[in-house]
Amino acid sequence: MSFIRTSIANGVGEIILDRPKALNALDQSMIDEMYQTLLTWGDDDAIETVLVTSAHPRAFCAGGDIRAIRQHALDGEPQAIEAYFTAEYRLDQLVAEYPKPYVALIDGAAMGGGLGISVHGEIRVVTENALIAMPETAIGFFPDIGATYFLPRLPDGVGLWLGLTGARLRGADAVAVGLATHHVKADDLPALAGDIRAGVSLGEALRPRSAHVESELPLRRIAEYFSDSNVTALVGGLQGAAEDPADEWAREMLDLLAHASPTSLWVTAALIDAGKSSDLAECLDRELRVGARVCATPDFVEGVRAVLVDKDRNPAFTPSTVDAVDQTEIRRLLGE
Repeated sequence: MSFIRTSIANGVGEIILDRPKALNALDQSMIDEMYQTLLTWGDDDAIETVLVTSAHPRAFCAGGDIRAIRQHALDGEPQAIEAYFTAEYRLDQLVAEYPKPYVALIDGAAMGGGLGISVHGEIRVVTENALIAMPETAIGFFPDIGATYFLPRLPDGVGLWLGLTGARLRGADAVAVGLATHHVKADDLPALAGDIRAGVSLGEALRPRSAHVESELPLRRIAEYFSDSNVTALVGGLQGAAEDPADEWAREMLDLLAHASPTSLWVTAALIDAGKSSDLAECLDRELRVGARVCATPDFVEGVRAVLVDKDRNPAFTPSTVDAVDQTEIRRLLGE
């Protein structure tokens, strides 16, 4: 059974994600089909634009098939894990280098792997229903799919904030920080998609429908507390701020961090820091190597269990605090 549908008309090749029960989470077959389709279309002179959409309103793509990765880890199948991530990252690199306009329409959840097949593309359209996040630290992993390349290139502190906390952005926020390029009302999205499919130029299709929408992100506070890749110092700063009874934001950030794997927080901070001076290919290669080691840790198996399998949201991470994390172990995971 295929979870990818395609169509070609008026110079537009459309890829439709259609795995509703898994919120379009990318399994191996979807990654392979999408890669081969894009590869073929890239050399097809009859196709001028690629459009990527979801067949279902709840999600654009909720990420990679992490449950399957966990099962491979439990079954002692590191080769299967490496094969999955190698294929996924190859797809992300292709999207980033695509020779034709690549348009993703996001009206629902786009997380993890869903950002890999959208953020790297030229045009990312979001609506007020869009929900953007990199929630990997909560499952004992780290933001991958090239996130360690694009996160450090967001406004000051925003990338580290998103990567560590898994904070969720709405459409206007995604445009404000640069993860999306256009904001369109959800009611206007079908007409926009229709115009693109009909071969209307992207400028003509987008111009009358996209509008500036104010974001309420506290960018100054994010920059103040999430510009330091030393996780202990970062948490300490938030703890000091949270002593003010009126500072609900600091307490909310501490709560998000408390639900993450402390080891993952340190790994994530280091990878985002390293990504500042690396190109996308280097970041993806680093993520592949580090990911193989992280998937073999108890925190990954436990985190996926708590969030995606048993769904009790109560993982028992070891160690349980950022101060207790052995930096020798972090260096091992990073391959240093």
